[in-house]
Amino acid sequence: MLALSWLIRNETPEDLAAIEALQADAFGPGRFAKTAFRLREGVDHDPRLSFVGMSGDVFAGSVWLTPITIGGAPSQLLGPLAVAPAFKNKGLGRLLVNQALKTALAFGERSVLLVGDAPYYGPLGFEPVPPGSITLPGPVDPARVLVANLVPGSPLPVGQARGGRG
Repeated sequence: MLALSWLIRNETPEDLAAIEALQADAFGPGRFAKTAFRLREGVDHDPRLSFVGMSGDVFAGSVWLTPITIGGAPSQLLGPLAVAPAFKNKGLGRLLVNQALKTALAFGERSVLLVGDAPYYGPLGFEPVPPGSITLPGPVDPARVLVANLVPGSPLPVGQARGGRG
């Protein structure tokens, strides 16, 4: 089997149609009702911290980071992370997340929140949020609320999570 090589780069405006189509395929129309989507509603993701993965000239996946606050402290929300079916389980998702986290830290971000599977995201630096420490604008399984502390030793954010920075 031929090994895939990836190009990870910042998204461009020209990528948006492909990203939105991939997200629609991956998550369906129900994505708009999810709590994480509600947190992003009306807030633009940060293109400096959002990436696409390419296999040659084929669009293979994407990840977004969106600015939020948690208890008034700035943070980022990871997601959606989406990989095209032909490229799943080949390491692209992990590469996209790692690039987003590394770049977020370089831009001075201190934490990244997400709603996702701990077995997948745990090895990438995410840990479960202590129960009741972060509240979201809708129902969510508390075991799926995860945070990556980008500055080891600094306190994790606590409080109500809100979209945007204002």
